[in-house]
Amino acid sequence: MLTTKELHNLAMNVVGKQLEDDGFEFLAVNSQLKKDPQFVCTKNKQLHFIVVKAVIYPNNPKDFDASLMQTVKKHADTFEAITYFAGVGFAHAESYDLPLTKNAPYAVNYDGLQKI
Repeated sequence: MLTTKELHNLAMNVVGKQLEDDGFEFLAVNSQLKKDPQFVCTKNKQLHFIVVKAVIYPNNPKDFDASLMQTVKKHADTFEAITYFAGVGFAHAESYDLPLTKNAPYAVNYDGLQKI
């Protein structure tokens, strides 16, 4: 089985790649669990705070902790930053009902950033 930290790192890689492809510049990256936001970036001179969360099927990667996100948003607002949630879902690629293990292929469910 993958650990919570390993899942989080996979999600960070998925989101980080998308941010890079979309032209974001990284100012800070925090891969520690429960230390939010994970990414502080700029794009077009605008500051962005991004919170990343990994979930395993059948959990919905679009669901987020509203209280946590409001706390992050309040902090971001002091820097005139835009706040986003990036939920990344993972499942065993051959059967979503199988456990996710280190050497098994996996499917990714990620629809991009959700603006808060």
